[in-house]
Amino acid sequence: MTIAQTSPGVATAEPNLFWQRLRRNRSAMVSAVILVAITTLALLAPAFESLLGIEATRVDLFNQYAAPSAIHWLGTDEAGRDVFIRLLYGGRISLLVGLVAAIGAAVIGTTIGLLAGYRGGWLDTFLMRSTDGVIALPLLPLLIILAAIDLTKIGIPESIATSEMASLYRIVFIIAIVGWTTVARLVRAATLSVRTREFVRAAEAMGAGSTTMMLRHILPNVVSPIIVATTLSIGSVILLESVLSFLGLGIQPPIPSWGNMLTNAQELATRAPALAVWPGAVIFVTVLAFNFLGDGLQDALDPRSVRR
Repeated sequence: MTIAQTSPGVATAEPNLFWQRLRRNRSAMVSAVILVAITTLALLAPAFESLLGIEATRVDLFNQYAAPSAIHWLGTDEAGRDVFIRLLYGGRISLLVGLVAAIGAAVIGTTIGLLAGYRGGWLDTFLMRSTDGVIALPLLPLLIILAAIDLTKIGIPESIATSEMASLYRIVFIIAIVGWTTVARLVRAATLSVRTREFVRAAEAMGAGSTTMMLRHILPNVVSPIIVATTLSIGSVILLESVLSFLGLGIQPPIPSWGNMLTNAQELATRAPALAVWPGAVIFVTVLAFNFLGDGLQDALDPRSVRR
């Protein structure tokens, strides 16, 4: 087996070797299949609505707490709404928040890590001390405070602050601005290793600018830890969104999410426990799948476990 010397500090397995190693990791592959299935079902929510002839937002007080049937596959909730369809639409929101917030955090962390690792000096010290400061903050209380801020009092127009999608944008933003620290530290460490390589010094000797150096020569060689960290963080973001929505500070109705479905079900746990079981189970499975997939990617991208 050959190994291409492209990643920071250690070699990164060639693409074919990467796929071979990932396929051998059963937990990662099963997790990938589960995530693809959940995402596909969420994207097909309108098709299921049409197929079953129901609407996710339609209230039917004469059909409360209905048992599973040919039309209502998981039964109905306290308002007579179909639980299965709401789970699918809730999955759209929860997965969207997880993906967008994780990517946003990765972009912020990558930028900070590249600047700190490549520039060094006082900028490195300042950025890393700032990173340590963010890490030291208690995450959940901080998110609760940020989520509770009245948007109209910080200059955001009332038409935007009171819109249905405002809570979605806010959750994505506040999770992204506090979730970048892990990526920043990983990218900085990788950049410190890569910038001493011969090809980087050769590019500098040929007059390449700082931006070109970071984007064309360093960034492609530190992408592996970014992919792993981002994959692992998606599950954490979904869990954070669910916690905030459960506390009433996340995604606000009528937009469904797995977290606010749990909120609606907490007072009905004795009468209709299934209303809490289904969103809780989906959150559990999704977060666990992202964690197993992230671990699998880490193993597949780590050449230190490759038998030469």
